[in-house]
Amino acid sequence: MSGMPGGTWGLLGAAIVGLAILFAIPLLADPVLIIELTSYVILAILALSLGVIWGYGGILCFGQSAFFGLGAYAYAIAAINMGDSTVPLVLSIVVPALFAALLGYFLFYARITDVYFGVITLTVTLILYKLMGSTSGAEYTIGNAPMGGYNGIPAIPPLNLPGSPDTFLSLDGLYYASGLTLLAVYLGLRLMLKSRFGQVLVAVRENERRAELLGYDARFYKLAAFTLGGGIAGLSGCLFANWGMFISPDVFNLAQSAQVIIWVIVGGTGTLLGPIVGCFLVQWLSTQLGTQQYLNANLVLGTILIGFVLLVPRGIVPMIAALSQRAFVRRPAMAAMRERSVS
Repeated sequence: MSGMPGGTWGLLGAAIVGLAILFAIPLLADPVLIIELTSYVILAILALSLGVIWGYGGILCFGQSAFFGLGAYAYAIAAINMGDSTVPLVLSIVVPALFAALLGYFLFYARITDVYFGVITLTVTLILYKLMGSTSGAEYTIGNAPMGGYNGIPAIPPLNLPGSPDTFLSLDGLYYASGLTLLAVYLGLRLMLKSRFGQVLVAVRENERRAELLGYDARFYKLAAFTLGGGIAGLSGCLFANWGMFISPDVFNLAQSAQVIIWVIVGGTGTLLGPIVGCFLVQWLSTQLGTQQYLNANLVLGTILIGFVLLVPRGIVPMIAALSQRAFVRRPAMAAMRERSVS
């Protein structure tokens, strides 16, 4: 154990702290708050999916909610038709990941620039919103699952233990499953970023041309990261469909797409903890603003976003890290100055 590298200690510490928080919250919170926190945890997984491809791959995707919605719809349709949730859970990851791989292949290998990439991904999301909204007729049914148009798909079967369709996850079970999933995704991404793949991905973000001159296919690394982000977003969509037992085309709308970007901006790009913090903070603030009738919630959130962009452009987590580092550096320097003055 003494020879364990610092990065491994950091992962163990993060895992221990995460598990402690996960199991301590139900002891302190009431059931209503647990339900609310479950939604925050699920959406934090979605925030992480954008945080890794934007913060470490340099890919600003305005359509992350497209993969989120595809994962939710894939799970809902498959679960209604199959009964058991094991295969639908896998499909909720595979379907959006394949869609991201197909979309990313044409965009990255066509050398689409960042601005056009964002416009195209946003357009794809809005197309899915309109497409799912136009499926309200009785003829729009996949097996036993009616699409429902803008009314959505209700009564989605919850997750069950693999091979045991009659053993469903309770609300508490969904909280623990979502929390463990968030922790697993966070730790898995940290391991990925420490690997050779993650280091090359960061190098591509810093200078794509230089990475290619060194022999790396920048397009492949960006496509792989984009596909990974799509799969993670789809997993989040599956959990979200379980949380509400309902899904509608609203998951594809413009507000949802913008909200994911706001979470990452507020928390801080270039970190994995930042998107989680930003998601929890913004969602909690949205909930609090929704309980009063004096201020427009969207106006307040927009003002906060502008303030963060102007005053805290790096985000909360990088700002706190920089201030902490400055404080630790300043203390030894102050102590050395005092010793010199005494001597």
